[in-house]
Amino acid sequence: MRTVIFDLDGTLADTSGDLIAAANACFIAMGEGALLDPARDAGTALRGGRAMLTLGMSRLGRADEVKTIDFWYPRLLEAYDGAIDTHTVLYPGAMEAVAALVADDVRVGICTNKPEGLADKLLRSLGVREAFGSLIGADTLPTRKPDAAPYVASVERAGGAVDRSCLIGDSVTDRETARAARVPSVLVTFGPSGEDMAALEPEVLLERYEDLPGVVGRLLA
Repeated sequence: MRTVIFDLDGTLADTSGDLIAAANACFIAMGEGALLDPARDAGTALRGGRAMLTLGMSRLGRADEVKTIDFWYPRLLEAYDGAIDTHTVLYPGAMEAVAALVADDVRVGICTNKPEGLADKLLRSLGVREAFGSLIGADTLPTRKPDAAPYVASVERAGGAVDRSCLIGDSVTDRETARAARVPSVLVTFGPSGEDMAALEPEVLLERYEDLPGVVGRLLA
């Protein structure tokens, strides 16, 4: 079966607002106030919790305090778990594209570096979990993207074959995952880091989800 595997944050959904709110909750608890800006720092938010904590600590001149970042990381996850879908929205056309792929006998799944439990909770809160045949998170396996193993597992659990699959993502991590798995990558340009995607030289740059079924048809012909 042909299979399309999606990244989650910055690819299927803009989760940056809720991620930044969780990080700022940590900085406020430290007594430092809200150090991150939802608009300016959206790209960092989509690189994960530690990236946000590191950015905030760098603004305090304390970016090298690894133990402090490690201490606050689980607290950031707790804050995010408590308010996971306040600002998050699916990108326009995302689920319509997923439905079109499924109607064309393409299997679909998700491979994300968000912890699996949080990814599952978010997808269910958005009402779209059942649309995907697999979900692999950062802690599902011993390794995470850009290692190829999580991607391979996401394809196989969706019922597909790696040699007839492709990855839809929004970052250098997704590009390197596709390279490691030896599959085509499609990088979206509508996320916070969209202007940087061309330099990663994916097989396809995707400007809108409306075009995805045709792109997949060509890549996995």
